[in-house]
Amino acid sequence: MKKQWMVAGAAVLAVGVLAPWAVGYVTEQQWQSVTSEVNQSQPLFQLETRDYNRGYLGADFTGTVTVQHPETGDEHEFDYQARVSHGVTGSLMDFSPPSQVGTEIDKVFPDEKPRLTLETRLWGTAIIELSIPAVSVIDEETGESFDMSESYARADISGNGSHADILMLWPGAVVRSPDLRVSIEDFRLEQTMEHLADEVWLGEGDMSLARLEVAARNEPALRFDQFALRTETTSGDEGESIDSEAVVTLETVSADDKSFGPHRVAFVFNGLDVESWSELTSALADMQTATLGSERGDSGAVMQQQMESMNRINQAMLGLAADGFSLGFPEMSFATPYGPVNGEIMLQHPSLSASEKDQMMMVMQRLTGNLDVSMPLALVEQYPALGMQVAPLIKQGMVQQDGDRLRLEGKLEDLALDINGNVVPLPPLF
Repeated sequence: MKKQWMVAGAAVLAVGVLAPWAVGYVTEQQWQSVTSEVNQSQPLFQLETRDYNRGYLGADFTGTVTVQHPETGDEHEFDYQARVSHGVTGSLMDFSPPSQVGTEIDKVFPDEKPRLTLETRLWGTAIIELSIPAVSVIDEETGESFDMSESYARADISGNGSHADILMLWPGAVVRSPDLRVSIEDFRLEQTMEHLADEVWLGEGDMSLARLEVAARNEPALRFDQFALRTETTSGDEGESIDSEAVVTLETVSADDKSFGPHRVAFVFNGLDVESWSELTSALADMQTATLGSERGDSGAVMQQQMESMNRINQAMLGLAADGFSLGFPEMSFATPYGPVNGEIMLQHPSLSASEKDQMMMVMQRLTGNLDVSMPLALVEQYPALGMQVAPLIKQGMVQQDGDRLRLEGKLEDLALDINGNVVPLPPLF
């Protein structure tokens, strides 16, 4: 029995000795794989790793993050360095700017520096944490200042990247100049994501901001209180379709010592075919990539790629329509000092049979919808600019008066939009 325990102890000791080396090897392979996947999945954010020096209990490497402006294509590079600690079951990566940049950061963070870490496990989980200490910067020459409280972000990733829980906390910040003051209070973000297929993710999220206030010289202060955004995306038909809802609420808007609210907008889409939706998002990304590369590549090849992407977009839109969907704003409510502005805008397309799909040539043909928006008459009378825009619609009969309110009602059917009895033909779509 003693010999067996000695053998078992030796085996455990051997595993303990070899584990950091094995963990270090796996960590290096995982990092290279993540870098490759990030670079291939999107064009705006590119990672480069250099000089990966792996030892027994740790490693260090350097690299560059290249960020591309989505409209101009301009690139901005940021160097970084990382130290890696190898454990028995995982590694901890500690990222920091290079030493030559560190002196500039010392001016902003003289005591405690921002910290970005990545903790990985052999079984495919990872924890990313970013901590930014409080900041207080004053420019004596211009009178400008910036104060920010300590902020924190964390992402728990599991299932080899198929599941993520994200948390961001930002208690607040204040920007001051001689002519302007902007303050933000209590920003919070919580997001859960679950990969479904290809480019499609499910999950739910909550984002909130307690207050945003803007005060400019010789202008009334503008304040937004209790902003919230909640989203949820779920799957149906055994993962063949997705439904999503987003609700935006704002408790009050205050200006010139007057407050009004609450405000609420809901957006939904239901029954979107997963395969067609994934193809649509992928084609849009490819078109964006071609646009960004148009200045550096062959113009003919770029044009060909854009045409191919546009054709994919058309086919994806036809696929979405053929399988049926509904989308729009089932609820819109905005408070004003003169009464609420209410509305609803929805579009639907029926699911088609196999024979109907074969004969389908465009989306708009079977598209239906409804529009119903009303606003207080006093609001139009109070603001001449708004009144000038609404007056022609009233003259044409598209906007009708109903007591002390103005109302616009419309119905979409058979390639025509009927607004309060005024029929507007619509062109084909896709």
